[in-house]
Amino acid sequence: MRVDVAIRSARDLTAAARKARILPLSREEVLKVGTLSRIGLSDAEVGRFTTQLSSILDYVGKLRELDTSGVEPLAHALPLHNVLRPDEPRTGLAPEQALAGAPEASGDFFRVPRVLDEGVSA
Repeated sequence: MRVDVAIRSARDLTAAARKARILPLSREEVLKVGTLSRIGLSDAEVGRFTTQLSSILDYVGKLRELDTSGVEPLAHALPLHNVLRPDEPRTGLAPEQALAGAPEASGDFFRVPRVLDEGVSA
């Protein structure tokens, strides 16, 4: 989601929703975030992250209370300028050149290890 769209969406929240206090995360929610992030968490980490993530969400709840109706949406606090070359089409690498350093190839394609488990749905 683009930042300006997210800011407009946050502005559209009702006053009641803005003032609603965010409840602390449960242990199960932190474990779910760890699973979705593919990060194995120890019991100590789950406890620490439960506290830390709940504090972050509580702070976001406080930020929602601010009146931002006069604030223009922006993607960055400072003006950024693109210093890259113009995007112009040019001839790419031949498949043999592109795959020359690949650990494994299948025809004209890179072969990579499976990342998602078959039993996990997004």
